[in-house]
Amino acid sequence: MAKDFILASGSKQRKELLEQIGYVPAQIIPADIDETPAKGEKPSAYVKRMALEKALHVAALHPGKVVLACDTVVATQAKIVQKAKNSEEQEDVMRMLSAKAHRVLSAVCVIDRQGKVSSRLSVTKVVMKRLSEEEIKSYVATNEWQGCCGYKIEGCMAAFVRRLIGSYSGVVGLPLFETKNLLNGAGIK
Repeated sequence: MAKDFILASGSKQRKELLEQIGYVPAQIIPADIDETPAKGEKPSAYVKRMALEKALHVAALHPGKVVLACDTVVATQAKIVQKAKNSEEQEDVMRMLSAKAHRVLSAVCVIDRQGKVSSRLSVTKVVMKRLSEEEIKSYVATNEWQGCCGYKIEGCMAAFVRRLIGSYSGVVGLPLFETKNLLNGAGIK
């Protein structure tokens, strides 16, 4: 049964994660906003700003409704890993992540019926195995990475993760612990 909130995202993974914990949104309205990082913007500031701007955009169109928005990025040190535009760029991303630790940051923002904004940031450390050129090319050929920054951990990439410290659902795209608490705080039980 649908709960009385709007998911400001067209992400299939976010919808499925919410359904996994029994939080089916009444409406799905993707926020169409400019997602360009500001010059010098740190990954944590960027992902929090994106989640907030997405939530505000949809809340402005639907006043009095609870709105949930999220944004997720992969970061190496202070650099955001951008979405690859083609296979060659994705191979470069895979080489950059190979045999290293990186962070996946997921910011969640909820605007309640009165317009109060609440947000949380989930940071997960992911340690990758050393990838051979064959593994890189094989992964890129799956096309799982298309449309996301970095990779989709819920696919073939899972076999390359040595260690994950933090929120698996946050790496997929929506940290469920933080999300459920924020929705509960906005009166969605």
